[in-house]
Amino acid sequence: MDKLRITGGRRLQGEVQVSGAKNAALPELCATLLTNEPVTITNVPRLRDIATMRSLLDHMGVRTQTLGERAGMSFHAADPINPEAPYELVKTMRASVLVLGPLLARFGHARVSLPGGCAIGARPVDQHIKGLQAMGAEIVVEHGYMVARLPKGRSRLKGARIATDMVTVTGTENFLMAACLAEGETVLENAAQEPEIPDLAEMLIAMGAKIEGHGTSRIHIQGVDRLSGCQHRVVADRIEAGTFLCAVAATGGDVLLRDARADHLEAVIDKLRDAGAHIEAGDGFIRVRSEGRLKAQGFRTTEYPGFPTDMQAQFMVLNCISQGTSTVTETIFENRFMHVSELMRLGARIQIDGKVAVVEGVEALSGATVMATDLRASASLVIAGLVAEGETIVDRIYHLDRGYDQMEAKLRGIGAAIERIK
Repeated sequence: MDKLRITGGRRLQGEVQVSGAKNAALPELCATLLTNEPVTITNVPRLRDIATMRSLLDHMGVRTQTLGERAGMSFHAADPINPEAPYELVKTMRASVLVLGPLLARFGHARVSLPGGCAIGARPVDQHIKGLQAMGAEIVVEHGYMVARLPKGRSRLKGARIATDMVTVTGTENFLMAACLAEGETVLENAAQEPEIPDLAEMLIAMGAKIEGHGTSRIHIQGVDRLSGCQHRVVADRIEAGTFLCAVAATGGDVLLRDARADHLEAVIDKLRDAGAHIEAGDGFIRVRSEGRLKAQGFRTTEYPGFPTDMQAQFMVLNCISQGTSTVTETIFENRFMHVSELMRLGARIQIDGKVAVVEGVEALSGATVMATDLRASASLVIAGLVAEGETIVDRIYHLDRGYDQMEAKLRGIGAAIERIK
């Protein structure tokens, strides 16, 4: 099992190319199931989750092809397609539930294993099931699988008003894709607004879908008879960009992020500026500069456009070495403080009370061996290793490979002392 060896204390300097967003690419790969024509997707990040999703599509009979490092990937879901997602292929990836809507909408039936992923809390699929049932699907859960079909005599899903009990990103994406081929109009209330959803909608529109309101809490979709192929570029990964912003703010330095979208990171950037980091942004770039200890900042995670739960662990590391005491409140996932015990092994002072972490800043962390527990916890431990005195070993970095495209190589390119060891 691979590990990362990090020697802390180096300033970061230079440029980083931000990769395409994992959380946009995964539903967009699933959207290729909606048409029998070829689809080309560019700026696809090289990640374990992407490889898993591609294997799943291959299993179903989709013809997939890598077109080169910069040219992207092509997908051709021509008949026949096997509308089943087996447990063996989806047990490590919760995004696998995103094949349910497209398969049901185009083929009228699907058998999809209940998904896995990071152990950061419950991510129930009941909202997905309720929404698709509102569109006329018959769904049962048996033997660990969601088995869905259209009622006898129906050839298409039907438009519906879907108001979820909670804001769900993957639920919004599933309904959005399914509604494109449904009969009549679908209205999604309480829809998630994360930037990855408008990016998916723009791809679907390029395929011939009729969608309005994407990027707001109410989305209107008018179903069409068929969708065509298209070419689409995946939006930049705002969480990768935010992770590098926190790394530079913590270690000190001056780094330019290419292809980064500041308008997708406003809540994080505001907190970094309040902490004392200097941030400039323009069309397709963000530059971050930092000197000395910053000021600790309290924050509360919430749905977009609020502070993202996927940036909580990374910003907490910055608070660990900043001046003052801060309060971090996690409202999205109940188990998303598992990185705290590992940060305390490095000398952080943190107290947990339910959904609240109180962080007392210290002047320095000290290197040690730590273990990653989930994707974003992995990133936080890498940042902690970059600022800690001495050597830090981060174990179980397969989590990191699920969501960061060549993270250690990018960090080495801006001056970090980091290497992968077997």
